[in-house]
Amino acid sequence: MAVVTKPLGTHVILDLYDCEAPVLDSVEKVEKILKKAAEVANATVIGSTFRKFSPQGVSGVVVVSESHLAIHTWPELGYASVDIYTCGDHTMPSKAGEYIIKEFRCKRPTIVKMDRGVLFKDE
Repeated sequence: MAVVTKPLGTHVILDLYDCEAPVLDSVEKVEKILKKAAEVANATVIGSTFRKFSPQGVSGVVVVSESHLAIHTWPELGYASVDIYTCGDHTMPSKAGEYIIKEFRCKRPTIVKMDRGVLFKDE
C-alpha cells in the first residue's frame, strides 16, 4: 500500500497588486524587507543578490539554508511577484508573506500556498 509522506517544503506565491510604488522601486528597501521576511519565517539567510533596473523595478533573491525568497517588481504598475519556498518543519513561509504584504503596503494581495515534494512510499 502506498503511503503519502509529509511535504518536503512549502511554496508561497504572492501576486501583490496596488503596492506603494516608491517602496517597490527602492533596491535598498526591497532587499531589507525580503531579508527580514526570511528572519520572520525562521529561515537562515546565507546570501542575497538584488538589482535595480532602469528606469524602474527591482529583482532579487535571498538564499536561505531552507531554500529561497525571490521577487520581481513593477513599480509603474504597483505590482510585485514574490516566491517564498522553504523546507523543514521549523520554517513559516506564510508569516514571511504576511510581513512582505504589510511592508509593501499592498492593498490587493493574491496568495497561493502549495505543498512541494509530497512523496509516496510503499509500506
